[in-house]
Amino acid sequence: MNSLWNDAEAAACADALNLRVYSSRLLGCESSLVLHGGGNTSVKSTVTDVFGDAVETLFVKGSGWDLATIEAAGFAPVRMDALLRLAQLDVLSDSDMVCAQRMAMLDPAAPNPSVEAILHALIPFRFVDHTHADAVVTVTNTPDGEARIAELYGEEVLVIPYVMPGFDLARAVREATRDVDWQKLKGMVLMHHGVFTFADDARESYETMIELVSAAENYLATHARTVVVSGKQDDASRIDMKLIELARLRRAVSDVRGVPVLAMPDGCAEALHFAADASAINAVGRGTLTPDHVIRTKPWPLFVGEDVAATVDEFSKKYCAYFNRHADASLTCLDTAPRWAVWPGNGCVSFGRSVKEVLIVADIAAHARPAMLRAEVMGGWSPVCEADLFAVEYWELEQAKLGQSGKAGNVPVHQGKVALVTGAASGIGKACVDVLLEQGACVAALDINPEVAEVFTSSAVLALVCDVTDDAALQAAVAATVGHFGGLDILVSNAGIFPASRRIEDMDADDWQKSLALNLTSHQQLLQYCAPYLTLGIDAAVVIVASKNVPAPGPGAAAYSVAKAGLTQLGRVAALEMAEQGIRVNMLHPNAVFDTAIWNEAILAARAAHYNLSIEAYKTNNLLSVEVTSRQVAELTVAMAGPLFACTTGAQLPVDGGNERVI
Repeated sequence: MNSLWNDAEAAACADALNLRVYSSRLLGCESSLVLHGGGNTSVKSTVTDVFGDAVETLFVKGSGWDLATIEAAGFAPVRMDALLRLAQLDVLSDSDMVCAQRMAMLDPAAPNPSVEAILHALIPFRFVDHTHADAVVTVTNTPDGEARIAELYGEEVLVIPYVMPGFDLARAVREATRDVDWQKLKGMVLMHHGVFTFADDARESYETMIELVSAAENYLATHARTVVVSGKQDDASRIDMKLIELARLRRAVSDVRGVPVLAMPDGCAEALHFAADASAINAVGRGTLTPDHVIRTKPWPLFVGEDVAATVDEFSKKYCAYFNRHADASLTCLDTAPRWAVWPGNGCVSFGRSVKEVLIVADIAAHARPAMLRAEVMGGWSPVCEADLFAVEYWELEQAKLGQSGKAGNVPVHQGKVALVTGAASGIGKACVDVLLEQGACVAALDINPEVAEVFTSSAVLALVCDVTDDAALQAAVAATVGHFGGLDILVSNAGIFPASRRIEDMDADDWQKSLALNLTSHQQLLQYCAPYLTLGIDAAVVIVASKNVPAPGPGAAAYSVAKAGLTQLGRVAALEMAEQGIRVNMLHPNAVFDTAIWNEAILAARAAHYNLSIEAYKTNNLLSVEVTSRQVAELTVAMAGPLFACTTGAQLPVDGGNERVI
């Protein structure tokens, strides 16, 4: 590992706190040092309070902040004298510690101080860095890890046996360092947890961290084989054969968790190798890389067998037994669903309520896998015991972090669901994608326009360039959707064109066929390819965007009206056929939605002239005299896919401002 320190960048920092921000980000950008909020840093400084008194202050990373992106506001200023007095106590509960630290803060608007604040205060240096370095933790997670650390670092590094984070750890360090000369130490290793470095100079503390971690990396290179894998991403044909099983796996995990989840597979060469390695599969069941990860990943992954639903049920029962072994009467069991899976022949799969949650789990798993393999070579993967893992997973402070974002009422209605929208680059389709995202869904956005990839930048959108009249391309797009998010719950069948206005006797054969191909046949094929996955979806729903021209056709629009009428009839039949699988199919009939791709200036002018109206009058030519927008159609579309319409299928709803001919 190389130092990323830049003297010019460091010199630009206005004060110690900004220098602390700078060096913290250097640590945070190295994923092998800290993952997703892990680790913490601090700086000691003097602050003048409102009375003009100089107050010795610890600026320590605040709860909820990530070292990779932390700002000055992410450091909680806490009075040093209060922290040092707390350190002298023999007993202090976690909740009392948090309360006492909060009361000792100089800024009530700052985040809660790290649970390691007291420990940072005890270390008699200005700058303190703490990481969960993969290499160091890997060495500690071996049967003779403490001896290996001593061999690696000698007396320059103090070794602390594993202790629960928070006050207990601070007290253990206080006792272990009563007679220690801190000036002779380069750092401190917490078994199964991480490493501390410290100095009065920011660069020295940071580069000592790099030095210690590099030494551990070199040690692993010498004492453990490097995990070498070959091959590329899992081939498409094998993925295609497993897509139904992936969707079935997602459904089973969602059922156990009680909410829809994503199931995002990792079929890279390293994951495939790991899933095929018997020693790896044996090791991964023993625990996590660091205890901190258990809150994200559960104690172990799911091992997927031939019957995926049965293996999820077995995991749930195993987790219940784990809870019963360690819980007291004050605890309530968390959900019993896995957070990631090892799937021989397919790699690994991560589960989560959002793409962000899934990627965090996947990242943790990706760092844990090589660590486990290397530790196995050095005598066996030996993380903390199950009881210690349980203590962290059910630690009141950790549960509080997750509880704030999971309260009912804060959860969007489609959180964790997967939707597919056609004609998604503009108009009604784009509006549907936007509303689905706002309501928590992940979306595959299909459009023939190559700019669809530029329209959406969210990681929750899989933008696919697809001509829906191309059967092979459409089938591949559905497969890509399931292969990316793990399943399918909502289909918005929206893509369409409005051919040039022609009377029947003047009909152009190509216009007729193009309208039928896009406005009717492509929707039938899309339904056909999506049906097997919708059957395994959660509260699955199809919404077909038809047209006012179905109940009230106009002259000169035969190609469009006939295709849309056929599409509506297709939807009605689909509602009859798919009801037994619990899939709802409903249709919307928008009219005069002018912020869509099918309307251009020429078509708008021609239709307005046909009715002897101005363009503005034509836009509001309905009973309510309102202009219907794509957003309004999208909001009703997404509502029809949700619980408000849970008992509705086969319905046709107008979105037209009121049309006399329809009414």
